[in-house]
Amino acid sequence: MEITALIVVPLGLFLVFVAPIWLFLHYRSQRLVGQGLSDEEYNELTALGEQAEAMAVRISTLESILDVEAPQWRTKS
Repeated sequence: MEITALIVVPLGLFLVFVAPIWLFLHYRSQRLVGQGLSDEEYNELTALGEQAEAMAVRISTLESILDVEAPQWRTKS
């Protein structure tokens, strides 16, 4: 009888309190994911992509300058 109570009580609490909240949050998040990016998020993502491309160009330029100025810079830690 005690072993059954040890299983039934937590399972009942889970089904009454945790499961409904879990299902609500799960389906709410699925709905938000299904909506896609908002205009503001899309613009921010585009701006970040442009910044990343600009940084890649700057890094490439700096590496080429360092290759000329200090050819051994890549081997130094």
